[in-house]
Amino acid sequence: MSPLKIGVIGGLDDQPRQMIKKAADLGLQGCQLACWEPDLYTDKASDEVVAACDEFNIEINTVFAGAPGRMVWDFYEGPLTIGIVPIENREVRVNGLIAGADFAKKIGVSSIMTHVGFIPEDPNSDLYKDVVENLKRVCAYCADLGLEFWFETGQETPVTLLRTIEDVGADNMGINMDPANLVMYGKANPVDALDVIGRYVRGVHAKDGLYPTDGKNLGPETAMGEGKVDFPVLITRLKNEFGFTGHLTIEREITGPQQIEDIKKAKEILGPLC
Repeated sequence: MSPLKIGVIGGLDDQPRQMIKKAADLGLQGCQLACWEPDLYTDKASDEVVAACDEFNIEINTVFAGAPGRMVWDFYEGPLTIGIVPIENREVRVNGLIAGADFAKKIGVSSIMTHVGFIPEDPNSDLYKDVVENLKRVCAYCADLGLEFWFETGQETPVTLLRTIEDVGADNMGINMDPANLVMYGKANPVDALDVIGRYVRGVHAKDGLYPTDGKNLGPETAMGEGKVDFPVLITRLKNEFGFTGHLTIEREITGPQQIEDIKKAKEILGPLC
């Protein structure tokens, strides 16, 4: 089995070449392209991304197709604002996913991913059924383009995510596992979560964090090695039990020089695990 590739998240802004060059300068092999504004999915941007990937030998492993509008990353306003679960934002965000799929196709990337939101745990609720129907739309559109649709873990329990995948019933679904999110949202121990959703994992966010200590706010993100994610066990299980061959994409949600230092530290930790 070939070694796993290590990458980093980069935003699609007005300088995609610089974003991709940053990944190469860090000695990485991949990049996960994140975009929250569908207006940035232009032909100019797609041409620049493709040219920069060729220039720096970087592989875009997926497009994180975010969506416009206010999102609050906590336990109270989060269910009302994140992803396609909130009814008032759903149509524009579904259209954002469709635009992301079109862009992924243009740049030769085989998947898109997103935070769907706080998927209801009650499968009998009308809200849950509506989310499933809209995911069917998105997955069908992606399938027509030859793409996969990936859920990023975070706001839902592994069982809720598994149930949603089963109820949508499309064969082009996968998971980008963010183990830190499972911890920070208090949803699961990431290693144990593999028993439930491991067979669907296509990519991994290499991010660390701590469990919540109050009922409103997420647990804090940390530098890798300072949180609760057991990366040696997690990656070993993914490779040996589930045949995982995807990318490990480093995510460190801070800015400035410390972000670069923490990315380098994560690369050192991950290298021997690949």
